[in-house]
Amino acid sequence: MKDKKLQMLIVILGATATGKTDLGIWLAKKYNGEVVSADSRLVYREMNIGTAKPKNESIGAFVSGGVKHHMINTTSLKKIYNVAIFKERAIKEIKNIGKKNKNAFLVGGTGLYIDAIVNNIDFPVIPPDEELRERLEKKTLEKLFDEYRKLDPLGAEKIDKKNKRRLIRAIEVCKLTGRSFWENRRLESPIFDCLEVGIDVPKEELSSKIKKRINIMFKAGLKDEVLALIKKYGNIPPLQTIGYQEWKNYTAKEISKKDLEEIKERIFLNTNNFSKRQMTWFKRNKNIHWIKTKKEAEKLVKEFLK
Repeated sequence: MKDKKLQMLIVILGATATGKTDLGIWLAKKYNGEVVSADSRLVYREMNIGTAKPKNESIGAFVSGGVKHHMINTTSLKKIYNVAIFKERAIKEIKNIGKKNKNAFLVGGTGLYIDAIVNNIDFPVIPPDEELRERLEKKTLEKLFDEYRKLDPLGAEKIDKKNKRRLIRAIEVCKLTGRSFWENRRLESPIFDCLEVGIDVPKEELSSKIKKRINIMFKAGLKDEVLALIKKYGNIPPLQTIGYQEWKNYTAKEISKKDLEEIKERIFLNTNNFSKRQMTWFKRNKNIHWIKTKKEAEKLVKEFLK
């Protein structure tokens, strides 16, 4: 039985390129809602094409598809951003939407960000150790994972071992606190009454969607966007992400047609592998209602809001 004291929150999640944004907008328009993005890259200004950021139709607030979006274009590429910052800001936005008697839709594919809201995970405020980070940054993914596994065997079973930034942060937290990265997290009482809806797309269809999206990005000017950002900021952490990291060795020379095809293929393979890791994360959650059509999602949302 639902606790009517809690604000309702509808969560639309899934792997990259599954159509979360379109579904979130469609449902928000249908059920008097606004969207709160749960994407760790859409928060950054200037990263537009490579993040498949929805088009902004407004000069002031971010509006796409006629629906107001929150947590997009809120942060400079130079600033530190993490799940603790996201959680604090997202909760504020969700509550403000509720105060307007509207429904909040949390939409995205960053599993940790979604879990932070749904499960109300309390993250310790631990300032970064720049010297330690600089040392760890030079290590390969394999060496980082081995180091983390020795410090936190339980956490090593759950963490995304292909996510260099998260591995570095996990090692940093362990070393600075003397405790497991996962032990430093604490589950608090729920803040929202959540309905979690996941978009289920067959693997072959999803691969096709990813390939199509990448082709659209290239036609939209991905190369110019990425090279301009690398030239402006260097190899900063936000640019060490899929769609951007694959270009870092091409900044000082002309990029041939063959180079472009190789970069495109690497982006596809990295995105495809990332989508698999996203689904591995989400499949652990037995509260997610997996749907294949808009109508299935609509039925769930309608029932939930009664």
